[in-house]
Amino acid sequence: MKKSTVLFCYGKLKPAQIKGYQYVILESKHYTVSNIKLLKSQNEKVFAYISLGEINENSIHYKDFKKHTLGKNKIWNSHYLDLKSKKTNELVMEMVDEIFAQGYDGLFLDNIDNFTIYGPQKEQKDKVVDLIKMIKEKYPKKMFMQNAGLELAEETSRYVDIIAIESIATAYDFKDKKYNLREKSDYEAYMNRINTISNTYSIPFILVEYADSKALVNQIEKRMESSKFDYFIGNINLQTIPQFN
Repeated sequence: MKKSTVLFCYGKLKPAQIKGYQYVILESKHYTVSNIKLLKSQNEKVFAYISLGEINENSIHYKDFKKHTLGKNKIWNSHYLDLKSKKTNELVMEMVDEIFAQGYDGLFLDNIDNFTIYGPQKEQKDKVVDLIKMIKEKYPKKMFMQNAGLELAEETSRYVDIIAIESIATAYDFKDKKYNLREKSDYEAYMNRINTISNTYSIPFILVEYADSKALVNQIEKRMESSKFDYFIGNINLQTIPQFN
């Protein structure tokens, strides 16, 4: 398995372990200012995770957001944010300020697909675009990586630097908790859509895939050979540096 240029990890790692990546995406609560300084010296760009659509019950900020939510995502034990609430936007901006005060190069903006046509917050599509714009205007020199939400690319591409997209070659089954390879025709159709969006808006993509074995990793890598995009292969919980047997 060749080393990825990208690392996603939301568990706590020793900063000295993380080196040689182009993009590192982390959960900021696990790291100090000095940790971030070391990580930035060992990698090209270091991003902090933030969700613009949900707040997890385990988050230290959950109490503040609790009264400004719209329902629960039972898969991840999180609650949907009400972006129509002025207070919600203020609280998100406070989180952004805290993260950038630690020295991160950018933010990984999660749950953007919640605001697309089949998402639980589809009625607040304009609100999430406004929020991304507000963050970018306050921090114009920082980088932003949007996760999914391809339908919003026309509006968000002027404010974000990269779009990450999960499960192009693979399709994890949350019900059965099984890792699967996506049908080749589905993969090719999905990849064509991504290439079109990338070319239309001049924006790079990072592909995020999930596997539980070296055999599946090999199949993913074979599919990715013709792709021009950086990619990452990990386990579904994203808690460690990936290792496969």
